[in-house]
Amino acid sequence: MPLQTFRYAACGGANTSFDIVLYSFFYNIVFAKQDVHLGLFTLSGHIASIFPAFCISFCTGFYLNRFIVFKESGLRKRTQLSRFVLLNAICICLNAIFMKIFVDGLGLYPTPGKIATTILVIGISYTLQTYVFFKQKESVILTSN
Repeated sequence: MPLQTFRYAACGGANTSFDIVLYSFFYNIVFAKQDVHLGLFTLSGHIASIFPAFCISFCTGFYLNRFIVFKESGLRKRTQLSRFVLLNAICICLNAIFMKIFVDGLGLYPTPGKIATTILVIGISYTLQTYVFFKQKESVILTSN
């Protein structure tokens, strides 16, 4: 296994575990499994808990990727951050959608729903990073006759 792949898996696994612990903390302790009233609308506790956990794990994830996983990257910090923001914006939307499906639609408890959601989002995120956001340019081979 290449060192960069190992670093990606180790850092991603650690940050994902950290995110799940944060989610559980916000859901069970901060929001006490209650709905969160935000003026004109209300979020269920399991959906509201996604956002503060994300804000923290987003920062740790970016710095782990920047300084451990892709430390040899020639990309500027701004470019890395903009790609990371776009990818994570997609992922946070997917998190909310899958949580609604698993918890509200299928009746799973929120923490197992978050774990199932995380597994799906990791697969989608990896695919997007590999084939869209960080796709390497294909080399063109020219032959002369």
